[in-house]
Amino acid sequence: MTDRERDSSAGTGDESTGMRGMAFPPPETWPTGRLLSAAARRVERAWDAYLGQWGLTHASVPVLVVLARGSLSQREIAAHMHVTEQTIGRVLRGLQASGHITRAPHPGDRRRHVVALTKEGRDALTALDHAQSVEALIGSSLTASETAQLRSLLIRMLADLPAGEDTDRT
Repeated sequence: MTDRERDSSAGTGDESTGMRGMAFPPPETWPTGRLLSAAARRVERAWDAYLGQWGLTHASVPVLVVLARGSLSQREIAAHMHVTEQTIGRVLRGLQASGHITRAPHPGDRRRHVVALTKEGRDALTALDHAQSVEALIGSSLTASETAQLRSLLIRMLADLPAGEDTDRT
């Protein structure tokens, strides 16, 4: 497939671009789901770049939030996150390598490990939670009122749509 063919294939990938960076077909013609998906990808890339300042990813932040309440086993973290232990294991390896968590043998069960936040992990969690910086990741094209309305609509959509295999929790 040529670049031009790929760029003109509606409904696939991110925002398709044709000549001179113009989207083809134009976003005004895209179905709502595609618009939402393209916007979500752009915000996710901005979120990942923001988190990169602390060596974190969008998957690691919820784990830090869970651990901020206290140390847990990998199984307990997975249960809180509604994901598999294998999924959490990958995230924990990255967090341990970056110094955000520690894993130590459980004092009463040698088959388990206790996962705890380090000072670096707690500091990163506190530092990244700067509301204005996080909200700015969606861009400046919406007013404060429109952003509040968008939040309300997205929350309603998330409550209504089936979660299925919702991997966004990590």
